[in-house]
Amino acid sequence: MHKKLVLATPALTPCALIGQNDRMNSSNLSPPATLDTRGRPLQDLRISVLDQCNFRCPYCMPESEFHADYQFLKKRERLTHEEIFRIARIAVSLGVTKLRLTGGEPLLDKRLPGLVERLATIEGVDDLALTTNGMLLAPVAGALADAGLQRITISMDSLDPDVFRRMSGDRGDVNTVLSGIAAAEAAGLGPIKINAVIQRGINDGTVLDLLEHFRGSGHIVRLIEYMDVGNRNGWRLEQVVPSRELLKSIHAKWPLRAVGRQYPGEVARRYQYLDGQGEIGFISSVTEPFCGACSRARLSADGVLYTCLFATTGTSLRDPLRNGADDEELAGILRRTWLAREDRYSELRRPNDRDIPLVSKVEMYRIGG
Repeated sequence: MHKKLVLATPALTPCALIGQNDRMNSSNLSPPATLDTRGRPLQDLRISVLDQCNFRCPYCMPESEFHADYQFLKKRERLTHEEIFRIARIAVSLGVTKLRLTGGEPLLDKRLPGLVERLATIEGVDDLALTTNGMLLAPVAGALADAGLQRITISMDSLDPDVFRRMSGDRGDVNTVLSGIAAAEAAGLGPIKINAVIQRGINDGTVLDLLEHFRGSGHIVRLIEYMDVGNRNGWRLEQVVPSRELLKSIHAKWPLRAVGRQYPGEVARRYQYLDGQGEIGFISSVTEPFCGACSRARLSADGVLYTCLFATTGTSLRDPLRNGADDEELAGILRRTWLAREDRYSELRRPNDRDIPLVSKVEMYRIGG
């Protein structure tokens, strides 16, 4: 008989987060916590290296709009590596301990290992990670690890070649991505996380095959509810496969038990296979919002700081930086932006309310996932 399944683990409250930050900051080596209006610390900075991508995923960058003539940011409009390094260093002085490079597709930047090497020198960074679709990963995985990258996350929505290719806008190849994962593992960039956005009627029928492939590998598959990120994906609630629905079907095949979060602000609900074959995660922004513990800021490729994945506006750091602002002035802008933060879009979404007004949100390809 299977053990009883526990469907959820307690979420950390803002008060709990504040208490944890007080304890962490008792050390003279830790900067003071920078807390927003809801007591959430500035802890994670996601850095979009560029806005271009080699995929055309329909839920992010549909080919119909991001065609061959689409004008992405020009080089002079994007932050340089030196500018990225400077902003990251200032963010760490305000309490950021986790840096993640995203895109677009960050591996389109041929000089990325050099940026990683610079970021790895910042004292106080506990976690330096990268999110990629994996198509360009195999040849550079070793160089990234040598430069100081610690972890890597692969966006892979299905193991079925046809489904995967369709979901990547007819540009992705499963075997190429699997080769990239193998190269990352050999380079020591683990544990590797595999992120899959699940859409009803598109790839929900391939979830068990994806999990079976990575069971026992040490890699962690995370199943993400299809979200209304940006304005171009035609999101509808009926396309969402609730995490609880997936959890029930997975548990019927491979019994699971819930385990606690590894760190404050972790967005995934974690579960382990009872047979010891690893763990999986669920990111449930639609049905179980986790805004109360969100500690992430996002820096776009053109230097705009966003305080929410669903933000409508941001704060430019590029403009003051290029107009001669010193580190103290830039830190003040960043600090004030976070202190004024009130974002909790997912808690206010009310997806069943058909009359909720549409909001013009920043596109995901500009700020990463």
